[in-house]
Amino acid sequence: MKFPEMLTGVQHIGVPTNDLEKTVAFYETIGFQPVLEIVNEAANERVTFLQLKNLVIETYVMIETYESDDVAGKPGAIDHIALDTTDIEAAFAAAKEAGLTMLDDEIHGLPFWANGVKFFTVEGPNGEKVEFCQKL
Repeated sequence: MKFPEMLTGVQHIGVPTNDLEKTVAFYETIGFQPVLEIVNEAANERVTFLQLKNLVIETYVMIETYESDDVAGKPGAIDHIALDTTDIEAAFAAAKEAGLTMLDDEIHGLPFWANGVKFFTVEGPNGEKVEFCQKL
């Protein structure tokens, strides 16, 4: 059996943090909901799984954020998370209204996919970039 035959999608994205409450609050602001809060006893770290339902394909995107002073905020821990949106202009307005740290002053476009994409990026509480992206 080869990997494509046994893989079904992305299970979760790991986001290290040194401030779990701030990270959870940020992801709640953009629509994620905590679904599991536990302590990894072996590493003595609190862990929260947050879930976002993707209404287009009826699947879920999951973020696992966990406390770790060893990797939080270091380059390479995570570059960005891209969230699909059906209305980039409304998402841009909502991000500004929510007071998110905008990394882009405007919505950008690239000639990706069949008709291009529009996107903008905000900064998460751990320095991670969260991109909002609409395929055109």
